[in-house]
Amino acid sequence: MTSILYGRSWRPGKHVMRPSCCLLLIVIGLVYPAPVRAQAPADGGPDPAAVRVRLGPLAMIPTMGLSNLGVDKNVFNDPPGKQPREDFTATLTPKTDLWLHVGGTWVTAAINEQITWYQKYASERSASNAYSVGWKLPLTWLIVNTNVAYAKVRDRPGFEVDARVSRKDLAYGGSVEGRIMSKTFFGVRGERRKVDFDQAALFLDVNLHDELNHVTTSSGLLLRHQITSLTSISVNATRSEDRFEFSPLRDSVSTMLGTTVTFDPFALIHGSATFGFRDFEPRSSRLPSFKGSTMAIDLSFSIYETTRFGVHAVRDIEYSYDVNQPYYVLTGFDASIAQQIFGPFDTVLRVGEQRLAYRDRIGATINASNRTDAVHSKGLGVGYHLGKELRLGFNLDTIHRTSVVVSRPYEGLKFGTALTYGF
Repeated sequence: MTSILYGRSWRPGKHVMRPSCCLLLIVIGLVYPAPVRAQAPADGGPDPAAVRVRLGPLAMIPTMGLSNLGVDKNVFNDPPGKQPREDFTATLTPKTDLWLHVGGTWVTAAINEQITWYQKYASERSASNAYSVGWKLPLTWLIVNTNVAYAKVRDRPGFEVDARVSRKDLAYGGSVEGRIMSKTFFGVRGERRKVDFDQAALFLDVNLHDELNHVTTSSGLLLRHQITSLTSISVNATRSEDRFEFSPLRDSVSTMLGTTVTFDPFALIHGSATFGFRDFEPRSSRLPSFKGSTMAIDLSFSIYETTRFGVHAVRDIEYSYDVNQPYYVLTGFDASIAQQIFGPFDTVLRVGEQRLAYRDRIGATINASNRTDAVHSKGLGVGYHLGKELRLGFNLDTIHRTSVVVSRPYEGLKFGTALTYGF
């Protein structure tokens, strides 16, 4: 289930990164079995070396992060023609992961909080909370997974809405897989997600509660093959329906086919990569359909614990607040590389690019028809490790959005210190 809180070379311009480097990482992971980073429990439990607190059968890994302790040079993402407003800001992010061994099953949970503070602009202060609970039954011939996640957040939902707005997000689902061969499983899965914006959530005089409140229901079939103990590949077919509470114009049905490679969290290369195809059909004849490729990549790779690569990439449909351009195709990536310099010092480089290709409502009068906005980001960080679980860093990040719509471009700069502590 997708979280509901909150590498390759990069060149600015018309093109976003090709997934060639991601494919290279996947091939390496498939062809060359890498040593595991820790002793992985065979039944889906936590890494014993990472557990910091034990209360009988309950294992916990708590962490605390202090980020963005510094200056935000453009608090409201104001366009160049308007004087940007700056403020001193800080973000606190406590988090706890929990595992409970019950018989031959695992109950997992996660608690995430994000407290954002601004010194001058009190309207931008917020507290967000996210909770998730899962249950896994790992039998020899049958695997059952269920999960539920709830978030109450106040932030910017995506790359196009610049207002920090409140919303609730509830998602639950599950899957059942049966063994049909020694390393092959066939399964079914389903999920339901409800997004509910606050009635006072406004952006550019548009009420997001009326435009974007919706329920997504999906079900599908999957065929999964366990290549190694740490690597699997699956083929998925999914049918999904989106129903909007107050804006039926955006109602749609999608059919999705995809192939996913999954690397266990304990493997040297870990994460997942999905490549697929989506047939997106709005129920209204006033909206254009979309038939095209999709991807969802979240991979990381470590070399001797001194160099770490990370890449997140996406291509899929996202809904827009604008009734005249009700959805866009989001294609983008974020990549990072962290390198130990010497001793306790390290440096981190970050780069990202997102492209929002809008689709027009048929018959609507639009000044910038089928426009494409772009969001570019770059960042640099240096850090000092005060211990195995404590890191003090300084970060500098820039972000800017380009658009043919006069009010949409902006440039932002944030700099400050960050502190990460694992108990």
